[in-house]
Amino acid sequence: MDYEVLLAFLGATAALAISPGPDNVYVLMQGMVHGKRYGLATTAGLMSGCLVHTTLLALGVSAIIKGNDQLFFGIKLFGALYLFYIAFRVLQSSGSLKISDGGVPKKSLIQLFKQGFIMNVLNPKVTIFFLAFFPAFLFSEELGTATQFYVLGLLFILVSFSVFGLIAILAGSISNYLLRNSNIGIVLKWLQISVFVGIGLYILLSDK
Repeated sequence: MDYEVLLAFLGATAALAISPGPDNVYVLMQGMVHGKRYGLATTAGLMSGCLVHTTLLALGVSAIIKGNDQLFFGIKLFGALYLFYIAFRVLQSSGSLKISDGGVPKKSLIQLFKQGFIMNVLNPKVTIFFLAFFPAFLFSEELGTATQFYVLGLLFILVSFSVFGLIAILAGSISNYLLRNSNIGIVLKWLQISVFVGIGLYILLSDK
């Protein structure tokens, strides 16, 4: 078992969770407007949806790439190019962050959980991202590919839930900081670009 690969995966996952995107911004808004419980309920729904994508990846991809080095390389190449594409799209964006407490209707905790789950499960970009991200971090010669995907999926959920949960709990302080520092959007924009390019290069250059 290659623990260095697992540590690299944990670091990459944490960087992705911290980088601003639609999901963590939505969690931030719920926590800021309605309170930390509502942000945490949204987070729980989003992370539950990740289990579905992990299962699709484990059942669908592990059988395809098993013993086929050329196909595995093709998946890795696709993953790296996809992450470079995301970085390019972020580069084209303005980098501005709009934080407003308007337009965030209050829903029950169950409704927010369901909404987070549906948002995640019905988003094909999540499945594509998992396909791009996970295969380069297979970490064991002994464990089956499907088992490794589930381990990576659970680690991804654990780390992301921790980061998103912290965002929900500290939503008020985070939003105040963002409002006081108008240039932070540019910094976060380049953080996203660095994260996506860095992970893309790791995927492209990894030996597995």
